[in-house]
Amino acid sequence: MTKRHGYGVLGALVALVILLSAAIYITVAADDGTPRGTLADTRPHRGSAAPASTGTWVGAWATAPVGGEPGTETQGLAGHSVRNVVHTTAGGTSARVTLSNLYGQSPLTLTHATVALSTGDGTAAADAETMRRLTFNGSTSVVIPAGGQTVSDAVRLTIPHDTDVLVTTYSPTPSGPVTYHPHARQTSYVATGDRTEDTTGGPYTEQTPYWRYLTALDVLSNEAAGTVVVFGDSITDGITSTVGANHRWPDILSGRLRSALESGQQLPRYSVVNEGISGNQVLADGLGRPAENQSGLGRFGRDALARTGTKVVVIDLGVNDILRNRRLADPHRITTGLRTLVRQAHARGLKVIGATLMPFNGHRGYTPQREAVRQQVNADIRAGGIYDAVVDFDKALRDPYDPRRLRPEYDSGDHLHPSDLGYRTMAQTFDLRTLTGAGQTEL
Repeated sequence: MTKRHGYGVLGALVALVILLSAAIYITVAADDGTPRGTLADTRPHRGSAAPASTGTWVGAWATAPVGGEPGTETQGLAGHSVRNVVHTTAGGTSARVTLSNLYGQSPLTLTHATVALSTGDGTAAADAETMRRLTFNGSTSVVIPAGGQTVSDAVRLTIPHDTDVLVTTYSPTPSGPVTYHPHARQTSYVATGDRTEDTTGGPYTEQTPYWRYLTALDVLSNEAAGTVVVFGDSITDGITSTVGANHRWPDILSGRLRSALESGQQLPRYSVVNEGISGNQVLADGLGRPAENQSGLGRFGRDALARTGTKVVVIDLGVNDILRNRRLADPHRITTGLRTLVRQAHARGLKVIGATLMPFNGHRGYTPQREAVRQQVNADIRAGGIYDAVVDFDKALRDPYDPRRLRPEYDSGDHLHPSDLGYRTMAQTFDLRTLTGAGQTEL
């Protein structure tokens, strides 16, 4: 090869490198950073999609599937739109939902689903500017097998914290029992026909105290970096709290944490989700296959460990193992079950905070023997060796003149469940500093 020819080849190579570099530069400059195929923006009557936001996926709201709704065994809710109203504990710039057919006995076909912000007036009306159609692997329809669940594609929507969100689904065909959460303490709505994108709320003439199909709302958040899962029974579920007021103790805990962060306190930036089920026990399942009101041991992986962004689990469980056991409960079996939950969480790098069991003298299930079991469980919890940290709800809410009872102003009247003031006291008793030191495992 001549020297002149060698220079010619070298010059051609240099020119090719420059050309390729220019092409790469133009491509990168034109890329708005949107993850391809991960965010669905199906806003009706809108223009081009906005750039994708950065942040962390966290749980903004969640609930546990409890069972199959009575009366829906054959038809399900075929031909109806179900509009669930949920309240967020974290804000974000994108959203996705989880829908469950855990208790269905045939495939659940959903042909239309939306998410929107509520107008905030306590009705089924949606803010029209925020109405978004949901997709599932790019399709507006999805079939969820019996016993299964599905997660929607993410959709760009700015969702503030402490806000009501409407998640609506339409099923055209019978599906068998509707998977539901019966004690929502929140009014949701049902309409005849496909009214999924209705914003007026007018067709939603039926009110319901249930959440149906929906088990989670996640957001891509810049204000939260993880999720606290509160795992418990009816006391966590907030069964005696004021309907529609978000006075369950995890709601109030979320507000406390956000206020503390806004005041400059050095605390983890976490959302809070509620995985309480009324009547739930550590050890025993309910009836049916799959079991309704599945035991804490049975549902912990699904309802706590698998929640988006979980960093800390708070467990307030055990009183139903005492009250609902026809024989005298074994306190050692209860605490062994709790230790099993903690080991599972630790294996995922999660911190676990546990609560003492509150008194229930005056409740129809009270006996001195059951009280002795509660005292033994609480003694084991306080002694350490079960949880990473302890919140002493028993000490905070018991009557100082009769420690076997709730203090009267904290008692809803059934001598087991707190009043709104009692729930607030529970949240105020919680030491926010115990949320620090969680593991780094991302779920």
